[in-house]
Amino acid sequence: MLELLKYDFFQNALISTLLIGISCGLVGTYIVAKRMVFISGGITHASFGGLGLSYYLGLSPMLGATAFSILSALGILFLSDSKKLKEDSLIGIFWSAGMAIGILFIYLTPGYAPNLFGNILTVTREQIILSVVLCLGIILFFARFYRPLFYIAFDKEYSRTHHVHVNRIDIAITLIIALCIVLSLKLAGIILVISYLTIPQAIAGIFYKNFKQQLLASALVSTAGSITGLFLSAFLNIPTGATIVICFLLFFLISWLINKIR
Repeated sequence: MLELLKYDFFQNALISTLLIGISCGLVGTYIVAKRMVFISGGITHASFGGLGLSYYLGLSPMLGATAFSILSALGILFLSDSKKLKEDSLIGIFWSAGMAIGILFIYLTPGYAPNLFGNILTVTREQIILSVVLCLGIILFFARFYRPLFYIAFDKEYSRTHHVHVNRIDIAITLIIALCIVLSLKLAGIILVISYLTIPQAIAGIFYKNFKQQLLASALVSTAGSITGLFLSAFLNIPTGATIVICFLLFFLISWLINKIR
């Protein structure tokens, strides 16, 4: 199996898997702590509208997905702050709108429909560079704003009373979540990417209650599951994204059993 490392496409896949595993591990911990799992699902499915539109216009799918992800993330953030619309309703609106737009434009475009399940083996050098930049940016952001992020994740109103710049950090972390989702689409696809932002964090939560420990543990679990799934999928010749998610689920089951035995 190690012979695969001789090939450029597998080296690219391995590097990308490592970077995305770290990024999603950190970002997902914040998402789970702040109970934003369904928001990430809404952003993920809203990005499909950008994929469909870009496919129809002959543009880069990543560009369209990025634009729709950022717009939907900021839309949910700002409209939910107005108190006139409930957050779960907004998620449903952006979720369904993105999927509807994507399906419509894909139907109008002749040829084959884009792959919704992702294929990490086709990742390019340019996408790896973007993943490196994002991963480093996320690490620096969490290192610099760890304490404000911790406060906001568990009690936003408490954060306001302690003069934390809640709105600025909310916007920044929302943009990071959107970009992290877009880069994960290549690995796991629209349908499976939400598991990247929830299952490793749930595993970390079984063993650790400290927020900093959860950040480190979820990044480690996300990376380990990603690399294991990558090699396993190559060995068995099965879809990579689905294999990675199954590895996450097996890790979760084993962790739960160990915790029960303890």
